[in-house]
Amino acid sequence: MTLTFTEDALTAIAKRAIARKTGARGLRSIMEDILLDTMFEMPGADGVEEVVVNEESVTSDVQPLMIYAERKKDESATAG
Repeated sequence: MTLTFTEDALTAIAKRAIARKTGARGLRSIMEDILLDTMFEMPGADGVEEVVVNEESVTSDVQPLMIYAERKKDESATAG
């Protein structure tokens, strides 16, 4: 699984950290706030290939995007 941050998300995270006048521990707190629900959902989420944190995930209560792997045609043909 890959964790990806868009450029806009990184900028928004930096702005939150600056507004809080925080260091590394505060930055960790910001990241945990953004990813907390996702961390709990991941163990039960089958087929998630990538989690994308975008600006909206940082600035509002929207969850990061979960991108699921597509089944290979060979797998679906043998499963049916």
